[in-house]
Amino acid sequence: MKFGSCFSNCFSPPSETAIINVNQQDPQGENDENFTVFSYNELKLATRGFSTANKIGEGAFGCVYKGLHANGSIVAVKMLSIELESMRGEREFVSEISTLTNLKHENLVTLKGCCVDGAKRLLVYNYMENNSLAQILLGGEQNRIKLDWEARREISLGVARGLAYLHEEVKPHIVHRDIKSSNILLDQNLIPKVSDFGLSRILRDDVSHISTHVAGTLGYLAPEYAFSGRLTRKTDVYSFGVLLLEIISGKTVVDFDLEHGEHYLVQKAWELYRDNRILKLVDPIVGMNYPEEEAVRFIKVGLLCVQEKARLRPEMSLALKMLSNDVDMELDQISQPGLVADLMNIKLGQKTMTLHSLYSKASNLESTPSPLSSCS
Repeated sequence: MKFGSCFSNCFSPPSETAIINVNQQDPQGENDENFTVFSYNELKLATRGFSTANKIGEGAFGCVYKGLHANGSIVAVKMLSIELESMRGEREFVSEISTLTNLKHENLVTLKGCCVDGAKRLLVYNYMENNSLAQILLGGEQNRIKLDWEARREISLGVARGLAYLHEEVKPHIVHRDIKSSNILLDQNLIPKVSDFGLSRILRDDVSHISTHVAGTLGYLAPEYAFSGRLTRKTDVYSFGVLLLEIISGKTVVDFDLEHGEHYLVQKAWELYRDNRILKLVDPIVGMNYPEEEAVRFIKVGLLCVQEKARLRPEMSLALKMLSNDVDMELDQISQPGLVADLMNIKLGQKTMTLHSLYSKASNLESTPSPLSSCS
């Protein structure tokens, strides 16, 4: 059976995506590389009737459940909730499948298959033993892992490799549009997997950008994109820069306390850089035994990626080379980062791109938390 024909009969895909015909996996499950069209009953059985005990994540578009397939493999099953009026959820379902069925990379999440049963839409992924980066880095004590410098380095490099693959190796190129710590999943060896491609867009060779509605997560949004809807690969580069600073510092993008009010990670990193105290950003959990020169380089790459002017940000392949110390950074001049002031200004079309602006909240515009992240 061809999945593409079944797929197209159920709904019409959005613009800028292409549906890929893939063969259903044989019922014996002998070829794990093929995309599988699961039955609803099959996934219901695997998740014990989508029981609360098996729920491992919840977001705006639905819940994620841990499941034990009949062939013995452990999977993560994402059940999407579809808004009939806006078709939100449906678009993300289409985008996720059309993107991931054509991509294979160590640092991208693996989509094993899907289920279309009436109004029900389900996606099936490889199960990630260590959940999301947000959970182990910023979550509650029961979920946190004390990451040493080596682990943070490898996670950062892995995400950079995944994005460089999407931006420059895949044809046509792909902009993820929602890079953040909750969308970086970690397997049993802490190898990072970029996930949640529901907002991704194709960027063809003959265009420099596409214009689209603003989507993503405040705090990670590139200011020029938040203001104008002009989407480029540099949009992802900005988000990666914020993520890199998060990984190094172990701090949230926006924090709040009663005594000092709101704190913004990008602004804090910039202030420490200007004051020549850049190593103060490194997470104390790392301890004193880490390569200071490498840490300085990583923070500088993060700041290069979040510069206000998109043209000054490096491409992901160059950022990866900088992180790997394969290129000389001495001549790179880091300019002031850009920040998004608040959601209301974006909606009103007001320009909000100065360092001295303040966020209102690090809230979502149109994205969900990681499809495989734990419930809070």
